[in-house]
Amino acid sequence: SQGIIERDETPMEKEIAHLHQADFEFSDIFYFCRKGFEAIVEDEVTQRFSSEELVSWNLLTRTNVNFHYISLRLTVVWVIGVIVRYCFLLPLRFTLAAIGITSMIVGTTMVGQLPNSSVKNYLSEVVHLTCSRILVRALSGTIHYHNKENRPQKGGICVANHTSPIDAIILTNDGCYAMVGQVHGGLMGVIQRATVKACPHVWFERSEIKDRHLVTKRLREHVADKSKLPILIFPEGTCINNTSVMMFKKGSFEIGGTIYPVAIKYDPQFGDAFWNSSKYNIVSYLLRIMTSWAIVCNVWYMPPMVRKEGEDAVQFANRVKSAIARQGGLTELHWDGGLKRAKVKDSFREEQQKNYSKMLVRNGSIG
Repeated sequence: SQGIIERDETPMEKEIAHLHQADFEFSDIFYFCRKGFEAIVEDEVTQRFSSEELVSWNLLTRTNVNFHYISLRLTVVWVIGVIVRYCFLLPLRFTLAAIGITSMIVGTTMVGQLPNSSVKNYLSEVVHLTCSRILVRALSGTIHYHNKENRPQKGGICVANHTSPIDAIILTNDGCYAMVGQVHGGLMGVIQRATVKACPHVWFERSEIKDRHLVTKRLREHVADKSKLPILIFPEGTCINNTSVMMFKKGSFEIGGTIYPVAIKYDPQFGDAFWNSSKYNIVSYLLRIMTSWAIVCNVWYMPPMVRKEGEDAVQFANRVKSAIARQGGLTELHWDGGLKRAKVKDSFREEQQKNYSKMLVRNGSIG
């Protein structure tokens, strides 16, 4: 076990049923007490929203533990590393990022003035790819792409596990996608308004994104046009620390079309790519990223998947999630990533109560 405690994954029915075969017994509460203690000590959800810690410090990455003096030699090496990262790498990366963002805004604005044609689409892809590659250089990104023959095709939907806002840059470094998301203000809003002129990105107003039917309609219209770029969606809906894959929202799998799964796995030895939005704002996060030694990751393009006959959207989403988890060596969890900020739904507790009631009725009838 990699955690603090070793859990017993035996189902409730088996664990309690072997104790007795009839009605409720006082000893039954011990099962629920133990599960409660396990959740308090180390629940499966909370630990997915904290940075993945290395077993030992290796002079390459920072951890949540503050600096501790060990020896003069290590202290000198650590100080040299800080100087290199903050005084040399940070200014260089900031310059590259500024060039990449400025080029993106100017390039897409100019291409957006052209009439719709194959030339416009070609130039748009050139601008997006070039600027994305500049931004990856600004992160000292070292990316290994596997199985490129399975890269998402036009008219399809690319779904991937989500660790950081830079996931999109990692993927667009190797191909162009139509982004889906909420309209923002500030610099992000300027970039969105510029890029949508050159590429069919799907941006929603805050009021629109709450209308599930409107979102589904616009995405279906996009997928129906086989000349448009594949849509890039992160079905988890929030950033996870790259140790696991949490529940995929079913909306992405109700649209129809071909799903192209992609697994992304970062190497934490060189830099922690996870964005804990509850702890760091976007500026602090980008500063941490740009003062890391490098962003190293593997990207696996997986064979396309389609919805089977008789399979509902939830089952399809779970099948795709399982495939991504296996390929990326990630733990598969059924919990909703929305628990990062919300309470557990009453339905989860009621489901356990119903299962326990059914078990008592079944055992009672047997007796």
